[in-house]
This record gives sequence, structure tokens and C-alpha cells, in this order.
Amino acid sequence: MLSTDQIVHRLYDEPEVRDEVVRRFGSTVAPDGRVDRSALSTRAFARPGDRAWLEQLLWPRVGAAVQAWRQRVSQLRPPPRAAVVEVPLLFESGMDQVFDATVAVVADKKIRAARAATRDHDSLDERLARQLPQREKAARAMHVVVNDGSVAKLEQELTELLLKLDEVKPA
Repeated sequence: MLSTDQIVHRLYDEPEVRDEVVRRFGSTVAPDGRVDRSALSTRAFARPGDRAWLEQLLWPRVGAAVQAWRQRVSQLRPPPRAAVVEVPLLFESGMDQVFDATVAVVADKKIRAARAATRDHDSLDERLARQLPQREKAARAMHVVVNDGSVAKLEQELTELLLKLDEVKPA
């Protein structure tokens, strides 16, 4: 599995990306030469233009990393049952077009807020405002999984979905 959030975290460690971020937002977002994601999100989510700038800096690089990973996975023998990429802003970024199947994992707003609070996401309201509503994500995805219970329940539902996808794979 590949996480685009993890790709972004690695991108912030690249000197070229770090330097661009510092030029745009100032040295306070990279004390000691490392991007402080919390400080950056406070600045980037404060104004739509800043957020859009950051997305234009990151999304092409994220897309290239996903493509490179998919290329490596396609050469594995035997091939994996599935090559899963977690993309929180799948539809917003336009990346949905590059995948064979899309899955929206949705949950009640209160559940999502409680989970986000445990991950120390500072600008949650700004982040949620940037995302499509859950209903729209569900409507645009090929498959929908409701994540309102335990991790074990989610794993079970995702396993069942994977089995269904295996059934419809071309021979």
C-alpha cells in the first residue's frame, strides 16, 4: 500500500520543495531547516491562494511518485492481488482518473472529527472545507465502505470488497 500523505511528508524533506515553501511562507514554517507541517498548514490553509499554490507545488510530484510506484508494482512476479494507494484528496486532485477502481471510505462527521483529534490535526475545519462532502465522494467512487466501527470491521469490509474486485478482473 502507498499513502500519498507519506509521499507529501517525504517531499517536505527534499531541499527543492522545502526551499520553495520557505520562499512562499517564510522561515517560520521550517525552523532548523525542516518543514513544520503544523505551522505550514496554519499558513497554507489561511488563504485559498496559498493553499492552491501549495497544491500546485506538491500534486504533480505526488502524481509522479504514484506512477513510479505503480510501475515498480506492475513488474513484481507474482503480481500482488491489488496495488492500493490511499489518496485523501482523490477527486479534488483529479487523481481518480489514474486508477482501475476507486473506493470512498466514509464515516459520520462526528466520528471523523473524533478520529482527527487523536491525530493532532490542527486546522481540521480548513482541511474538511477543502475536501468534497462525504456524500459526493461516495457518489463519485466506484465502491463505498462505511467506516463507523472498529478497525477489524473495516478490514473485514475491505477484504470482502477485494474479493469482489477479484471476481470481476479480466482474465
